[in-house]
Amino acid sequence: MQEIWARIESWLKLKAPVVFEVIQVGASDAEIDELAKFLSIELPEDVKSLYRVCNGQLDYSYGAIEGWELLSLDRIKEEWIVWKELIDGGDFNDEHGVNQGCEPDPGILNVWMSEKWIPLTSDGAGNHYCLDLDPAESGTLGQIISMWHDAPYREIIAPSLRDWLEEYARNLESDQFVFSEEYGIIEADSI
Repeated sequence: MQEIWARIESWLKLKAPVVFEVIQVGASDAEIDELAKFLSIELPEDVKSLYRVCNGQLDYSYGAIEGWELLSLDRIKEEWIVWKELIDGGDFNDEHGVNQGCEPDPGILNVWMSEKWIPLTSDGAGNHYCLDLDPAESGTLGQIISMWHDAPYREIIAPSLRDWLEEYARNLESDQFVFSEEYGIIEADSI
């Protein structure tokens, strides 16, 4: 993970230095363990490895991952708390108390939101790419999924965080993404 993140950082330094400036140094194992304990989960090793070298962004002035904020450990906790409160409050339940389904890819639970979906990014509007620690039977523990707050679609983005970031690094290096100074985000190159 260290090598993959170094490739992403190299691109950011060269092509989007203002984004690089909001990237934080890594977290300690104690901080990573504290988050896992709070969430009552076991984090996959690739997630721990990423957060050892990069503890997300200082803020969302610029989006480091396809225009989205890479959440710090504290921001993961903040975003997770919002969703957990909605789950516990029954916001996603129908009149019979059954969790409303969505339109998931095979391998993703057919629920609106699970407390075992850990937000790793945010677009600032309530949408996330999540670490899925509660996949459906045909899914993969640790897969990365999309979770839209106001739309039923749930898509598998990658089988793991490592695979997702490896693909992102390759796409950056092959100029499939550009930094838009106008919007302050990294976006797919439309040319």
